[in-house]
Amino acid sequence: MVVPPLVAPSRLAPAFVTSLRSRGGAPAVHTATQALTYAALADRVDEAAAALGGGRQLVLLACDNTLETLVTYLGALAAGHVPLLAPGDRPHTLEALVEAYDPDIVAGRGDGDWQVVRRPEGAGGRHDLHPDLALLLPTSGSTGSPKLVRLSHANLDSNAGAIAEALGIRADDRAVTSLPLHYCYGLSVVHSHLAVGAAVVLTDLSVVDPCFWELADATEVTTLAGVPHTFELLDRSGFAEREHPSLRTVTAAGGRLAPETASRYAELGGRRGFDLFVMYGQTEATARMAVLPPELLATRPEAVGFAVPGGSFRVDPLGELECGLGELVYSGPNVMLGYATDPADLARGRDVHELRTGDLARMTPDGLVEVVGRRSRFAKVVGLRIDLDHVERDLAQEGLEAHCVDLGDAVGVLLAQAGTGAAATEVLRRRHGIPAGAVVALDGLTPPRLSTGKPDYPGMTALLGAHREEQEELAAPATGDRLVAVVELYRELLDSPQAGADSSFVDLGGDSLSYVEVSLRLERVLGDLPSGWHLLAPTELVEAAAQAAPRAGSRLHRVETSVVVRAVAVLLILANHTHLSFVPGGAHTLLALAGYNLARFQLTDRPRAARARGIARSALRIWAPSAAWIGVVALVAGTYDWRNVLLLNQVLGDWARWSPHWHYWFIEALVALLLGTALLVSVPAVDRFERRHQLALPLALVAVGLFTRYSVLVPDAGPYRGANAYVLIWLFATGWAAARASTWPQRLLVSAIPVLTVPGFWPTMPTRAATVVLGLLVLTWVPTVALPAWLGRAASLVAGASLFVYLTHFVVYPHIMATSSVLAMAASVAVGIAYWQLWLRVESTAGRLAAQVTRLTRRTT
Repeated sequence: MVVPPLVAPSRLAPAFVTSLRSRGGAPAVHTATQALTYAALADRVDEAAAALGGGRQLVLLACDNTLETLVTYLGALAAGHVPLLAPGDRPHTLEALVEAYDPDIVAGRGDGDWQVVRRPEGAGGRHDLHPDLALLLPTSGSTGSPKLVRLSHANLDSNAGAIAEALGIRADDRAVTSLPLHYCYGLSVVHSHLAVGAAVVLTDLSVVDPCFWELADATEVTTLAGVPHTFELLDRSGFAEREHPSLRTVTAAGGRLAPETASRYAELGGRRGFDLFVMYGQTEATARMAVLPPELLATRPEAVGFAVPGGSFRVDPLGELECGLGELVYSGPNVMLGYATDPADLARGRDVHELRTGDLARMTPDGLVEVVGRRSRFAKVVGLRIDLDHVERDLAQEGLEAHCVDLGDAVGVLLAQAGTGAAATEVLRRRHGIPAGAVVALDGLTPPRLSTGKPDYPGMTALLGAHREEQEELAAPATGDRLVAVVELYRELLDSPQAGADSSFVDLGGDSLSYVEVSLRLERVLGDLPSGWHLLAPTELVEAAAQAAPRAGSRLHRVETSVVVRAVAVLLILANHTHLSFVPGGAHTLLALAGYNLARFQLTDRPRAARARGIARSALRIWAPSAAWIGVVALVAGTYDWRNVLLLNQVLGDWARWSPHWHYWFIEALVALLLGTALLVSVPAVDRFERRHQLALPLALVAVGLFTRYSVLVPDAGPYRGANAYVLIWLFATGWAAARASTWPQRLLVSAIPVLTVPGFWPTMPTRAATVVLGLLVLTWVPTVALPAWLGRAASLVAGASLFVYLTHFVVYPHIMATSSVLAMAASVAVGIAYWQLWLRVESTAGRLAAQVTRLTRRTT
């Protein structure tokens, strides 16, 4: 019996609803127990429309993939009502939506039976529903949130038609509901098939259930839709080994399908007779915006395709990203009316005319789109901009199934396989330069997913946040535990198995190169470090750190000025070379800083021979990574030669003209000055004098250095005097003196040296002189600075990698500077940090091998 609606709708329903009866006896719906023709479906829809009543009402539909859900949904559209779709298996979600929107009718399964419940009119009365409003869907990933997407009748019709055209859906196609109907992607499968008179096979079964495939084969399913998780399930269920003769179309959307997975299924489809369409969409675009034709999968598996018929894309550049990469913006008739966050918004018309997707993408001239990540899926950790989607792909390449989230000052990593947290942390350190302390890894837990099959990133954030709090509580060790942790850290990072409770950082040969890495790791154990921590034995250090604990709630972090100066100086070098700014003097400031750090880390109370060995070891630790890098570049590009590798260009090079061979003058000067100092302090009389008169020796060296600075000695040092090690003795010694000045009169005396002697050294570049003077004054007077914690960690990271950034940037920035100075600078920092992390691993491995050789030698002797 056909029951006409009690009240005619205020406007026409979508065409795929109004055309149901015209398709007559064609098959429309299949379930495990029955089949309906279009005429029979139209009868059921009219009955459902009559049951819902007249007027325009808000109908909350608790969905499952059953005939009752489909009929009630289509009946609501036919009667002119506005359905609000939600997952039927989540009571809390339904309660939240009822409270937020006060629907007139709630339809769903109760006590096993399908129920349509009209809520008391006094609960909220009639809603003011805009005439264009046809459907409400929760935003992607936020089921249960009060925020809804408002879709119009035109949105539904246009996207259904566009999808049908893009996929070539025919009247004899049959699509199985492998995705939930409350999910826009799953719902669009129904819309697009009904729009052309094709059939839908309804089931709530999972694709891993054999009964799912029995039903699919029995009903001759032609179309299967899946999100990336669906393909994981297909792999586990042995899909590739089974034959499903009727299957001719497989679609993938709802998240990035890994290119290797797309290629594998495209190849499988070629053997089994189905086409794989990779698609791209969002709820805000009704469902889908782009389709990648199957023939392009072999050559462009990383792309999401071209805009669906009637739609178009553009990419709006973002200044902080590489050229060609920006936010993807979509225009088309399927773009939503807007959002709703409360019932009053349901009366609004269109207030969105294009969709800013929030996705980062690039687009080829012919319109092919590649989505590389989400703008919101970027984290800022220790000053680094981290693409979390990229990190997930890197982890996958290492065989680690992981999901990553932003925890504010750390990256959270959730891994399904137990015991893989340490490996994931190492991958992030090695491939992205993220310190281990900025990684929170939780393994052995299946990542939560939304009902749509998408990763539940908010849920993961909550899990990892709770795990982090638990770990921090457990990691608040007793003094004894912290003492053990400090000693173990020294043994690991300083390659000093002899480290004990009474051996300080400098006692174990720590220098400026290892200082930053060790301090970062110590802060994870002890919190803020006391001034002069490098001179304290672990027993004293643990006690001093406990007394210097920061105030509760403080967001500032004390950072040693030398660390900040080092970071700023190397960034000034990059900014100057990339033409981002012209503030020279960074390298000469670093040279003065080297003298400052020499006094702090090497000229301690150790015996004379140990002092000299420590300084020589520091020179070797600078030369080794320098020679390795310069040697590789010399072999590959021919830019340098053996003189650069041995750091002898200052001795054997051509002083008459400037060339790339002088790129590393700073490294050569630094190594030469360190080796000269090592020879100097190995002289017994000099060693005794320095111990008795710690400020007098560097001041004496300043005086000697002024003879070369003012050309009294070596009057002809060539046109590039500022690159000569013996001309720069006075600058190196001034930094040394700054570290030794401990009283006001001493600091004033040391301050007078750069103020009086640096100006005029570069007659045509007063800015360079100002930079050096300012750097030395800050080192002399300001021992630490208070910075936001994230900025302090970023400065420490850049400072730790400063040598490596300087080494590598000559190869990096020239290729990028023409595009963007900022990008060239960022790339130089990133490559330098990467080389730093690689070299740390090389040093660690070399240390372990040397120790093994030593043990074997002792055994044989």
